Amino acid sequence: MAKATEHPSHNPKRDPEPPSNMEKDPEDWVSGDEPMTGAQASYLKTLSEEAKEAEAFAEDLSKAEASKRIDALREKLGR
Repeated sequence: MAKATEHPSHNPKRDPEPPSNMEKDPEDWVSGDEPMTGAQASYLKTLSEEAKEAEAFAEDLSKAEASKRIDALREKLGR
C-alpha cells in the first residue's frame, strides 16, 4: 500500500538515487563478528603489501575489522 505522500505508481527501485545499504557502519553489521571472508583476506593482504603496512593484515580479523582496515588502506593509497 502506497503512503499518502507517494504517487500510487511510485517504485523505489526506479529512484535515481536510492538509499544505499553499502554505507552501513561495519559496527552495525549483523555478521560483523564473523571471520573475514576469503575475498576480504586476499584484498587486505594485497593492500597491506602495497601500502607497506604488513601489520594491517592478520588472519584472525572479523568481517567488520577487515572492512575498516581495507577502507583505511584504500584511503591511504588514494583508491
